[in-house]
Amino acid sequence: MTSVSIREVAPRDGLQNEEPIPTDAKVQLIDALSRTGVRRIEAVSFVHPRAIPQMADADEVWARVTRHPDIRYSALIPNTRGAQRALAAGFREIEVVVSASDTHNRRNLNRSTAESLDDIASLIPLIHQAGATVEVIVATSFGCPFEGDIDPDRVAGIVARVRADGADRIAFGDTTGMATPRRVKDLLSAVRPDLLHFHNTRGTGLANILTALDLGITEFDASVGGIGGCPYAPGASGNVATEEVVHMLHDMGIDTGIDLDRLISTAETAEKLLGRTLPSGVLRAGPRTRLV
Repeated sequence: MTSVSIREVAPRDGLQNEEPIPTDAKVQLIDALSRTGVRRIEAVSFVHPRAIPQMADADEVWARVTRHPDIRYSALIPNTRGAQRALAAGFREIEVVVSASDTHNRRNLNRSTAESLDDIASLIPLIHQAGATVEVIVATSFGCPFEGDIDPDRVAGIVARVRADGADRIAFGDTTGMATPRRVKDLLSAVRPDLLHFHNTRGTGLANILTALDLGITEFDASVGGIGGCPYAPGASGNVATEEVVHMLHDMGIDTGIDLDRLISTAETAEKLLGRTLPSGVLRAGPRTRLV
């Protein structure tokens, strides 16, 4: 394996778990990330502002972002109205989420997993007709804070359903950082995604990525500074930090296309915009010479 693709999710998944910040700050963060060499950015989500107030200005943010022609920008949507907004804004990569855990799905989306799957089945033709693609993110794939262990066969059943309904891509989300290398091996032995999204809540994020690499997965989500989480899952703090992932991969001789120094500078910018110390170990490591 010589290269890995990283999707930067701080502008959406990262900021949704923070206190709301000004629109200018969100635009500044996305534009800074666009200059790091990252080739995929999850920019916004089109959700009701009462549900996620941090994303209330999604349309304005997206209208003001300086879009790089070589970057694929995506948006998360919860329902038909969200899909319509995303398509009208010009997005051609749409993400929709469903939880493997029925309890988490009800907390997150106010409906059962089965009801969400029916909604997704109706959304896929709408999105395809507009010339866009659909990625289905299966949250709580590695465990649920309410239900505990998730049977890999349940995740496999969800994947079979959405693939039959026409989903273009599948991602597995480790919503509260319950994944371990053992859980990664067990799940990927039953069913394989296109992309993996790990949290570092329990300190296993990089180990999980290494395990997935050994199993042939080459696409991962990460969040600059390690910000993010899920507002509807207790303890869901800390996406795996992009600069930690890039540092590790580059040291292994695996190319990401990302400039690590620019990425660290962007993490420093994020720290200033949020007004707090971020959890990234690389950000705390000191001089750049320690990173090469």
